[in-house]
Amino acid sequence: MSRIGSKVIVMPAGVSATLSGNEITVSGPKGTLKQKIEKCIAVEIKGSDIHTVIANTEDSTANAKQGLYNRLIHNMVVGVSEGFTKGLLISGVGYKATVSGKKLTLDLGFSHDVNVDIPEDIDVKAVSATELVVSGIDKQRVGQFASNIRDLRPVEPYHGYGVRYKDEVVIRKVGKTAGKGKK
Repeated sequence: MSRIGSKVIVMPAGVSATLSGNEITVSGPKGTLKQKIEKCIAVEIKGSDIHTVIANTEDSTANAKQGLYNRLIHNMVVGVSEGFTKGLLISGVGYKATVSGKKLTLDLGFSHDVNVDIPEDIDVKAVSATELVVSGIDKQRVGQFASNIRDLRPVEPYHGYGVRYKDEVVIRKVGKTAGKGKK
């Protein structure tokens, strides 16, 4: 039995879940999310609790899928009630970011500015010229969009220039001057 899959998901006040066939819909104050569930997993909604149960014990991957769908539903409940955020820091001489409407403009040391269209379900705020906050209700979409921004200019290890997550630790390398004087 899956340890994570057997955990009960408690819905806070203002969040409701409905099950229709093999699709669960979670609604809350921030929005609505849907997720298809495979047939080997059964979802039971009892009051404000959601349980994931293995429906087909003959499936060898049912144990892992029980934990997977439990966490996916948990992330849906947290997303529609609280939301998810990812912080990004931009460091480098002249590196900056501006947000205007649904367009993110990044100056990352290239010969041109990088323009990124912001999806409808994602919100991006520029706290300062070098700090961005990506937020939304879908954890996967928020993380993927933040990762796409980070991939435009990954942090290089010698000076620390580039885009990184707010909680990311960059291990700096020592430059060529460290070896001078040795023969």
